[in-house]
Amino acid sequence: MRLYIAEKPSMGREIAKCLKGPVRRCDGYLETGEGVVTWLFGHILRQAEPDEYDPKYKRWRAEDLPIIPQQWKLFVDKSCEKQFAIVKGLIDRCDEIVHGGDPDREGQLLVDEVLDYLGNKKPVKRILLNALDEASIKKANANLRENSEFFNLKQSALARARADWLIGMNLSRAYTLAARRAGHDKLVLPIGRVKTPTLSLVVRREREIENFKPVDYYTIKAEFAHANGTFAAQWKPKDTMAGLDSENRLIDKKIAEEKLAEFQQEPREGVISAYQKTKKQEPQPLPFSLSSLQVLAGKMFGYAPQVVLDTAQKLYEKKLTTYPRSDCEYLPTNQFGDAVKIITNLAQAGDERLAGWTSGVDTKTKSRAWNDKKISAHHAIIPTTVKANMQTMTTEERNLYFLIARGYMAQFYPVHLYDQTKVEVTYKDELFTASGRTERDLGWKVMYQAAKKKTADDDSDNESDNEENDGTLPAMKKKDSVTYEKGAITQRATKPPVRFTESTLLAGMKEIHKYVKNPEAKKQLKDVYGIGTEATRATIIEDLVKRKFMQKQGKKKYLVPTPAAYLLVDALPDEMTYPDSTAIWEDKLHSMSEGDGTLDEFLRGQIEFTKKLCGKAGNAQMEVTGDNVCPRCHSGVLTQRKGKNGLFWGCSNYPKCRMTCNDKDGKPDLEDAKARVARSVRTSAPAAVSASQLARQSSAAGYKTRPMAAVAYAQSGNGPSAQDMADLNSLFAAADYEAQMAADMASYEAAQPKRGWQNWGDKPKFSASPLEKAAKEKTQANDKYLCPKCREGHLRLIRGKNGAFWGCTNYPRCTATFDDSKGAPLLS
Repeated sequence: MRLYIAEKPSMGREIAKCLKGPVRRCDGYLETGEGVVTWLFGHILRQAEPDEYDPKYKRWRAEDLPIIPQQWKLFVDKSCEKQFAIVKGLIDRCDEIVHGGDPDREGQLLVDEVLDYLGNKKPVKRILLNALDEASIKKANANLRENSEFFNLKQSALARARADWLIGMNLSRAYTLAARRAGHDKLVLPIGRVKTPTLSLVVRREREIENFKPVDYYTIKAEFAHANGTFAAQWKPKDTMAGLDSENRLIDKKIAEEKLAEFQQEPREGVISAYQKTKKQEPQPLPFSLSSLQVLAGKMFGYAPQVVLDTAQKLYEKKLTTYPRSDCEYLPTNQFGDAVKIITNLAQAGDERLAGWTSGVDTKTKSRAWNDKKISAHHAIIPTTVKANMQTMTTEERNLYFLIARGYMAQFYPVHLYDQTKVEVTYKDELFTASGRTERDLGWKVMYQAAKKKTADDDSDNESDNEENDGTLPAMKKKDSVTYEKGAITQRATKPPVRFTESTLLAGMKEIHKYVKNPEAKKQLKDVYGIGTEATRATIIEDLVKRKFMQKQGKKKYLVPTPAAYLLVDALPDEMTYPDSTAIWEDKLHSMSEGDGTLDEFLRGQIEFTKKLCGKAGNAQMEVTGDNVCPRCHSGVLTQRKGKNGLFWGCSNYPKCRMTCNDKDGKPDLEDAKARVARSVRTSAPAAVSASQLARQSSAAGYKTRPMAAVAYAQSGNGPSAQDMADLNSLFAAADYEAQMAADMASYEAAQPKRGWQNWGDKPKFSASPLEKAAKEKTQANDKYLCPKCREGHLRLIRGKNGAFWGCTNYPRCTATFDDSKGAPLLS
């Protein structure tokens, strides 16, 4: 039995229709005379969540990062369990499998991963479906290929999925935790390998606009009379003259007025110093990839990229157009013969414009689009041989089908021919230039003239500073005489860059080399495929809007970053905010699909990159927000915690900052906390100084005197001796102070604490003092008394020469002592 596994139910049904009948419907599959057809629902296997590797990862903690799976796990998606069981049963019964995923990276992976998950050893063929009409399916089914030929494509998709997991899971946690340390409690920062550089493009563009300062500059346009007619030319200032800015624009109005006055003086004769007329041709535009279709539909109709993708998918499922998620703009030569039938159908599709243009079509014309060397798994988006009725389509479907059909018809029109003329005039030792263009044969452009004005209007925000005409110039030749007739000064102002729209941002993702930081990388990346894929770019942009990192503004729906976007981009290092690394990775993924590079090599680089950026997250600088900014480190906020002795407040920047203070009516007692900071002998020490270092400094200072804080003990008339205090100092010596403090602070956290030590290396080591035995006899009762003086240390029972007393573990920073009363400190 042959088993076809399609990517989705609709594709499965179309395959079954093209196999020998009869077709019998079953639960989750179709039986035909040529085999069984079943289907998936896209990815029915999902990657494991971090806590499915280890339950401890359910809680987000910086010390657990980065999370690097040793063995990558997949789980059956809960919503797909029934269909998975059906597919598994059919695989067990069949003799041969036909892989029917979409002809791209993800389509290859989502079927392969099911076969690998089930340990399949049966032979697997591959069917490549670029269209779902009957002729295309039957042709593809007659030309099955070995699935092993697409192993590299699967590896590329697997590398992409695992890289996205490593970056997304680890850096999202790392920088969300950094944000929460700065008081952004409810903020989750989703960081993605492609998503974050895309957001950064919008943030940087907005800052360019905010910091833009317009500059006024002046141009002079003159009219010259020639024997064959009058024409306009623009003055080009010499780069050595005064009054120019760095881009050779004249910014001094007085100089412009002086020049204009000079030009108006006699004599007014000039000469044509250069004349060049070149015959040029412009080839037919290539048919559409998904990105190019999304960009043009966005400009012409204002459609969001996701709308274009969804509509193109509907046309594909109606068998009217070919596979929509294509990154290719070329066509295979074996489809050239379909042109007559497709053009005939377009003439009858119900659109007057398409019908009118068919008269100019020559189906023998072969444009540059027909190139087998440029074809991989799929080709450009074109109409199929199925006849369409555009009158029954939705507005979106009709507009997109029109663009796709026009792009296909253009391949059978002549090239566009024109004469390009460039003229230079020398007048009063100054240079004036003009250019003109004379159409010889419109060719394919006859179909695009109606849209030309609309496109020009759409691009009015990007008005060019070039004032040279692009119209018709009179016939002339070099050394002809001309006469200056009049001139005028035009004042202009430089304009800020235009905000991105969804369409232009998508174009930016595709042409990412324009935005990279490294000049060498810019050259290297000019010919790469951009960041993201044809199928994911629109989803990424939409997700950033949905998560409120960007919002649409104005009639043209410009993308404007939100405060959360600034916070995220400013906190991240350049490696994540500039697209250099991401674009290079995308290029490597593409190379991997062609057999250059391995999965292990790629992931090693991703793991090292993840480790590096997780390390940087610990020092991420974020704006601190909230009412309770820590008075000690000013980098965190005080958050309420529940300790053994009740509520208290601790710094969110722990363990870098160990500031604590009392709870006062549900709020931190900041006045008391600030007073303690001011009284502390360590006030001048930076918050990042470790506890052990503080203990060493205190020990070196030699605290031997009787502490004033030991009031309760002194009332008994039997205070601790100098030796007692030395023993106390020895018990909490620098060697073990920091480990003890970390263990104590862990008990304050709201989540369940870890008790005791986990292995021999973690076991607390006490100093070799006469009181070592007493330290080892520590019991749970010894841990339950928070020092009422400093609220930072615990009280410990000390057996001194003058009797037992209780001292603070925060010694020597806190020197409080208390009497012992039946094994408990006398606190009252």
